[in-house]
Amino acid sequence: MKIAITGIGVVSAIGRNCAETLDSLLAERSGIGMMRYLGSAHTDIPVGEVPYPNTELRRMAGVGDEPLPRTSLLGIIAATEALEMAGADCDAFISGTTVGGMDLTEQHYNDYAEGKATEHIRLHEAGESTMAIAKHLPALASCHSSFIATPSTACSSALNAIMLGADMLRTGQAKRVLVGGAESLSKFHMNGFNTLMILDRRPCRPFDAERNGLNLGEGAGYLVIEREEEARTRGAKILGYIGGYANTCDAYHQTASSENGEGAYLAMQAALRMAGLQPADIDYVNAHGTATPNNDLSESAALIRLFGGRQPAISSTKAFTGHTTSASGGLETAICVLAMQHGLVPANLNWSHSADGLIRPVVHTERRPLKYVLCNAFGFGGNESSLIISAEGRELTEQPTLGNLTPLCSVEQVDDTDISAYVSSAEGRRMTPQMRRMVAAARRVLWQSGIERPDAIVCATQWGCMLQSMRFLQDMIDSDEQELKPTPFIQSTHNTIASLIAILTGNHGYNSTYSQSNRSLDCALMDVRCQMALGRIRSALVLEFDEQVDAWDAVLSRIGDRTHNIAKAYMYKL
Repeated sequence: MKIAITGIGVVSAIGRNCAETLDSLLAERSGIGMMRYLGSAHTDIPVGEVPYPNTELRRMAGVGDEPLPRTSLLGIIAATEALEMAGADCDAFISGTTVGGMDLTEQHYNDYAEGKATEHIRLHEAGESTMAIAKHLPALASCHSSFIATPSTACSSALNAIMLGADMLRTGQAKRVLVGGAESLSKFHMNGFNTLMILDRRPCRPFDAERNGLNLGEGAGYLVIEREEEARTRGAKILGYIGGYANTCDAYHQTASSENGEGAYLAMQAALRMAGLQPADIDYVNAHGTATPNNDLSESAALIRLFGGRQPAISSTKAFTGHTTSASGGLETAICVLAMQHGLVPANLNWSHSADGLIRPVVHTERRPLKYVLCNAFGFGGNESSLIISAEGRELTEQPTLGNLTPLCSVEQVDDTDISAYVSSAEGRRMTPQMRRMVAAARRVLWQSGIERPDAIVCATQWGCMLQSMRFLQDMIDSDEQELKPTPFIQSTHNTIASLIAILTGNHGYNSTYSQSNRSLDCALMDVRCQMALGRIRSALVLEFDEQVDAWDAVLSRIGDRTHNIAKAYMYKL
């Protein structure tokens, strides 16, 4: 079968739709500037901000005065464009995000603590911000009784959403899927990245010898994908095809990339293999290219290793939009489709100095035909994803039925004995108690199964690492965004556990995390079932994780909810 792209939609600092985005790319017009709406104390840090206040975004999204996270507003705008372009309903919606409703949490945090407001609290959850998008899109009405999922793997989230959507089409679990991601700027991740000392006070310069960090951005990007025969039957215009894709784990560090770019290389290599292509077939690479010293050197090493002396056109578009984190894979894939349709290679803005070990990017927007385009998105924890877009359809193996999953073994109760047996004091000194329980559960089930390195590690969590999130948020508010420590931020991402297990076990295989309220485990298992049916994996370690946070429970209890300590591990094997 062939997977066709029949709709794309975008919103970012360089445009509120595809037409404006294309115009900015052709004019080499960046959207990076000083913040207008975020309200952070760090006013000296440039950002890629969507140039509208929430009141205008609500008007554009058609939601009236309903309070919604900025992430959801951006998602509704971009998703509406993609659905209207496709001209058809979708029966599944997969949208990556990490921030979710953090902007509302920041705004109402003191009210929550004082019991003055609770109506926004559920929207903090990543999956609820996705549900808020679906609620306002009539073309997703059938999703409410079928499938909605929120991959949350930091900066690779949206690209992983596209992959799961493609797998569901290939296994007959959906007819047409809306895939991508949305992310808004928040003071939380502005300050988090600032503690890592990787934010530039100037417009970023990807792959430049004098690069000095990234500019954060916000936006959303979505694609409508469906089987080619479905698209042709209804007379839809086909914009391009999904040619191949892969996700791996660098298994090196929670925030840094390895010097040799092993995870990035493996992801690109596997995507090419799936597409039946050779490196020489690729015409353009939309690189992850964050402009941090570490990322650009690591990604360059992987690109040089993959392409050797025949380097295709390569550029990073983050100097246009800023790094839109979890949305970047969806936004940049849509940009790749625009580039292919209009025969252009976007410029790598602000580049001027070459250096040993760094690729040499395309400096000005060029006009040239593109047949195969490779898009990279790499996230915290070494979550590395690569996707190939092709102008012509590529036949992909189809396995229309999924088998039932029965765990080979499981661990659903972890006590102090397990922790001391499976987690050394040196390893656990920077972990929260619940993180130590999760590592112990994972190692115990690995020991029981006799599988040292499973083909996949997939995590399910409703709230993510809430203790560290709340610690960082509280410190941020108490200190007025000053003198914050990086560890709570580093460990706050939803995919912290899945990536930590991969790092501790040296596992370069597939790695993902889902946050969809009480359906999180169902989403994780759907992913595993699809991959097993397609013959991509034969074993999977599935982790279910949440942690109790007393301060948060005081808020949630007012709406009849609370957090819970959950540390479960399951091993599935064909």
